[in-house]
Amino acid sequence: MSMDSTNARCFAPCPRGLEYALEQELIHLGIQVTGRTDGGVAFSGSLEILYRANLESRIASRILREIAHAPYRNEQDVYTAAFTLPWPRWFSSSRTIKVKVSARQCPLKSLDFITLRIKDAICDKFMKVQRARPSVNTRRPDIRVDAFLDATHLTIYLDTSGEPLFKRGIRRSTVDAPLRENLAAGILSLAGWNGTTPLLDPLCGGGTIPLEAAMVARRIAPGLGRHFAFEHLSDFDQSLWKTALKQAAAKRLTGSPVSIFASDRDPRAVQIARDHFRRAGVDQDISLAQKDLFEISLPQEPGTLIMNPPYGVRLGTEADLDEFYPRLGTWLKTRCVGWRVYLFTGDLRAPKLIGLAPSKRTPLFNGALECRLYEFLIVQGGARRRLD
Repeated sequence: MSMDSTNARCFAPCPRGLEYALEQELIHLGIQVTGRTDGGVAFSGSLEILYRANLESRIASRILREIAHAPYRNEQDVYTAAFTLPWPRWFSSSRTIKVKVSARQCPLKSLDFITLRIKDAICDKFMKVQRARPSVNTRRPDIRVDAFLDATHLTIYLDTSGEPLFKRGIRRSTVDAPLRENLAAGILSLAGWNGTTPLLDPLCGGGTIPLEAAMVARRIAPGLGRHFAFEHLSDFDQSLWKTALKQAAAKRLTGSPVSIFASDRDPRAVQIARDHFRRAGVDQDISLAQKDLFEISLPQEPGTLIMNPPYGVRLGTEADLDEFYPRLGTWLKTRCVGWRVYLFTGDLRAPKLIGLAPSKRTPLFNGALECRLYEFLIVQGGARRRLD
């Protein structure tokens, strides 16, 4: 039940639907994946691997470090398993804490009560060993403890990320219903876009998709602009972390990157996008314009078009969308021949209203909202039939 710094067992949760993309990303980063489940990927590795996963994963929501896995039957078993752990060895009593509990098929009645029992166990252990206890801070804690219960077993993790990893330290203001950065990165991955062909987002909102694309093309590690919870842990290795930062920064490409185009008709959204691009240091890499979708001029060389149009639950009425989607279909068929088009939406009527058959449909979740990523390959024949 102790935490091993040489070969920690870890779990990286991610938006549902992106598990395979995350697994491939971690393997590409040289990380030893040990399993994939609904909602995330398990892996093992040293502190250096744990730092690198936090710093360089674009798709993970957090990096959790396993510190206990034990059977339980009741709330007292949960308390005992948590109390047994050497909490004062891992962090100081001056740190603030927060406990979060999630469960699947758990027979116990109240997750709130279990959360309280784990918090009590941590504080009781500190009082026994040090006669001092950490304070609880539910808003911005130094240390987050994550517990998961299935039908028979309790697993306890230390959250090494702190703020969720989709918070890149760039976004200052938001448009309505912004896309989370790791979901945008996952969509780019599912679209097979790796920074070698042109990319267009004609409904860019606050610019999340083109910004993530520019960071992929430049090979900028997404965590370079922020801090992490592992910096508050007792085994934090400052020199190892500095090396990880240096190695990540060295991967950044200079020179002329691939063309990325972004536009939106909302002037406020365009201004927010421009600010975000500037803060990330990629404003020179993205051609940004305030234009209506149907008035933009497409680049001559076909590439990948990714869009996240407003949909019912987010913005716009169903009547607006009933008018928008057929117009979008005509525009795609006549103007986007040769392009690979990816449409991310929570409106499952979209393909029918657009009048195109998707070549792929991938279920994804935007928070709790079930969505689809539709792929359309726009070929000359389909456009000709429309023009005749």
